[in-house]
Amino acid sequence: MVRTPSTMLPLGTAAPDFELPNVDGRMVSLADASGPRGTVVMFICNHCPFVKHVADHLAALGRDFLPRGVGVVAISSNDVASHPADSPEQMIHEAEERGYVFPYLYDETQEVAKDYHAACTPDFYLFDGDRKLVYRGQLDSSRPGNEIPVTGSDLRGAIETLLAGRPPLADQKPSIGCNIKWKAGHEPPYFNA
Repeated sequence: MVRTPSTMLPLGTAAPDFELPNVDGRMVSLADASGPRGTVVMFICNHCPFVKHVADHLAALGRDFLPRGVGVVAISSNDVASHPADSPEQMIHEAEERGYVFPYLYDETQEVAKDYHAACTPDFYLFDGDRKLVYRGQLDSSRPGNEIPVTGSDLRGAIETLLAGRPPLADQKPSIGCNIKWKAGHEPPYFNA
């Protein structure tokens, strides 16, 4: 398991726009997925052990914050030729199995991942109501095998801070996960394989 950290996109960055197919077949844009109070954009996939470790908590995150005006959207950008477990067909099953109540989108061209400077799965971004970045980094300190329970404390703390109208948290730690599986020859300049 190679451990790849987030790139830690600068705070204040505007959320890059997108329109991608959802597991239900409809096209979903950033505007469609955004909440009035903020938006969580996460890059995940089906096969990654780091994502599997937190996937049930991601489902809970959606259930907890969508009703509070925070949009939640997940995007899979992995190359399905090399990782067929991450195919759109398998994404449908994953979303149903986990109980995702948020869109789970497929970024076939990998351009959206590049626009967000996503590096790993899972990779988390929180934007405010104006779609400016206020948090990027880890869900919490739990990792497969480290015996720390999955609580979502870092991302949840950032969302609660945003909802309370306070400035972004100063202490933001990168997420760690499997690298995004880039198509051969399409690795972005920020990616160090």
